[in-house]
Amino acid sequence: MDWASVINNPFLKDLPFKIELDQWGRLLMSPASNHHGNLQFETGAKIRDIKKGKGKIIIKCSIHTSQGVKVADVAWASDSFIEKFGFETPYKRAPEICVEVISPSNSQGEIDEKIELYLSKGAHEVWIVSEDGKIRYYTHASEIKESEEIRR
Repeated sequence: MDWASVINNPFLKDLPFKIELDQWGRLLMSPASNHHGNLQFETGAKIRDIKKGKGKIIIKCSIHTSQGVKVADVAWASDSFIEKFGFETPYKRAPEICVEVISPSNSQGEIDEKIELYLSKGAHEVWIVSEDGKIRYYTHASEIKESEEIRR
C-alpha cells in the first residue's frame, strides 16, 4: 500500500487513530485521545507564536522515511521549505521542526526511532512532548536543553 492509497481510502478518513505506513506498506494505527489532540494544538500554537507567523505549522505531517511513511504530530516548515516543497504528501524531506506527542501506546524504542528518522530526513530538531506537556529537544548531536531552532 502507498500513502496516496491511505489518504484517499474512504474507510480510513474518519478513524480516531494516527495512521502511518511501515517500510513494507503495512498500516500502523495508534489511538489518539482528546488530551493528545490538545497537546498537538498547544505545541503548534507555541511554535507559531514564537516564530511570529513565519513558516507554516502542519498538524499530522507525513514524511517518507527509510522505514515507511511516518506522521509527525506537529511540524514547523519555514517559508523557504514551503516555497521549495509546497504541501506535497508525503514530504520526501522533513520540515525543520518535527514534534511527537507521546501516547500511552508509544514505546521508547518507537520514539527513539522516530527521532532518528526525522533527523535523517533533514529535520533540524525533533521535539518530544510528554503527556504532562514537558518538551525534550533533539538535534543530530544529541538532546539539548532548549530549542536552538526557535531562536532563528
